[in-house]
Amino acid sequence: MNRTTLSLIAGATALAAVTGFAAVSAPDPGAAEQRTGAAATLPVERTGLLCPRPSTSDLAETTYTSFAPVTEGADDKGTAVLRAAAQQSAPDDDGTSEDGKDGENGAADEKDEGDEKGEKDAAKDDTAGKPVLQLQEPGKPVTAEADGADAPALVGTADGRFASGWTAQQTTEVAAGTGRGLQGVACSAADTQFWFPGASTDDSRTDYIHLTNPDDSAAVVDIELYGKDGELETTVGEGITVKPRSAEPVLLSTLTAEKQTDVTVHVVVRSGRVGAAVQALDDETGGDWLPASADPSGRLVLPGIPKDATAVRLVAFTPGDADVDLKVRLASPSGLITPAGNETLHVKGGMTAAFDLGDLTRGEAGSLVLTAPDGSVPVVAAVRVLRGEGGKQESAFIPAARPVETRATALDNTAEGTTLSVTAPEGDAEIKVTASAGTKGGTPQTKTYSIKSGTTQDIEAPVPAGLKGSYALTVETRAGGPVYASRTLASTEGGVPFFTVQPLPDDRGMVAVPDASENLSVLQR
Repeated sequence: MNRTTLSLIAGATALAAVTGFAAVSAPDPGAAEQRTGAAATLPVERTGLLCPRPSTSDLAETTYTSFAPVTEGADDKGTAVLRAAAQQSAPDDDGTSEDGKDGENGAADEKDEGDEKGEKDAAKDDTAGKPVLQLQEPGKPVTAEADGADAPALVGTADGRFASGWTAQQTTEVAAGTGRGLQGVACSAADTQFWFPGASTDDSRTDYIHLTNPDDSAAVVDIELYGKDGELETTVGEGITVKPRSAEPVLLSTLTAEKQTDVTVHVVVRSGRVGAAVQALDDETGGDWLPASADPSGRLVLPGIPKDATAVRLVAFTPGDADVDLKVRLASPSGLITPAGNETLHVKGGMTAAFDLGDLTRGEAGSLVLTAPDGSVPVVAAVRVLRGEGGKQESAFIPAARPVETRATALDNTAEGTTLSVTAPEGDAEIKVTASAGTKGGTPQTKTYSIKSGTTQDIEAPVPAGLKGSYALTVETRAGGPVYASRTLASTEGGVPFFTVQPLPDDRGMVAVPDASENLSVLQR
């Protein structure tokens, strides 16, 4: 029994070094006090990222960017490669994919055909596994461009010196049509559950849930939709098969006959794992990506609402049966304030609630802080933000974010049009911000900033000296906190304020691994 226990501990330690997600628990409350060693913090050795298919518009212009910060203690060798997903269903105007299957999830009708056929089909695809972007050295971002509707979803892995903090981003500009504007999304890791408050099945919206499978076996996914009165009846939302190393866009309006302005999407993976993101396209106000909300919690932070936002719409959902009255505060440059008329918001259990908060920020940087009484009822949330007036408005989404525990990076920044917004809702914090070398030249620059408790600051981020191309901004928490951050990219095209906002989650590039000298005898039976 002792040998088995020690083997399990060794296996968990090795897993932590590879993935960054592992924990070893002591069997009794006093075990921690009997340890003689300390946990070492080491760079992860391998990681993966998934980027959804950027656009179905022939007018789309997409830039992919990849970057890994220089990490002390990392291996001196390694690779970081993003490749085109093997198979991608291209939706037609009539709501069918190119293979003629009904709906956006034609693969659902093939779910009994097995993984073997999916792998054979992938081998026939000339684009299967085609390298799109490969890093050459840590500390310097690289880019690739693709035009039109043929830009692929990407599947990537990084190991060795590139694994710790590896980040990728895709930014797409669509000049006209449904969803016109600037659309940006950070590529994300595969997982088994996602929440997306703020989606829609309304006639004015064309919302897709993009599912990307990085593995060599098929993934099976359920999609649940929740509206203002509870769960919506869906037709083909269960048992959707995503083929190996492929991407599948699912049009939400094909899953239900109910047309609702505000919908919460819950993605649950029955087998395998996927990356997931919602692409929300509007006929009048452009469009953007809606990343997944942070896990359901009794305390949420939605960082970096643009100071010139003309309309802010909050969408919230609680997965349980209990109702909750959310306390709403705005972290402004001067501190936490309560918006007049929106002191508390009532959310019914299992029902999606939406609230128009108007021009909430009133010309100042701001972040929303939502709190359930005693933190007892978990909630997910996101805001839809509009900039501009009349027929020249553009939209973006900010979900509840995870804190920057150690380090996070935003890509595709330019000397003008980039805003880095940082909030410390619970305590004073100190952060270090590093501007990397540019994609085509430039010298890294670093600055340190103090963020006062309860405030949001749009900081004047450093820019590489002699910048050519775009660059990465890496935020590190040095003291205090917790810290939440987001980055806004903005430009003006034809009088329309194009913009996109990406929260900066921690890159999880470091992992605590128990020291070899640690006394493990307390785990023996």
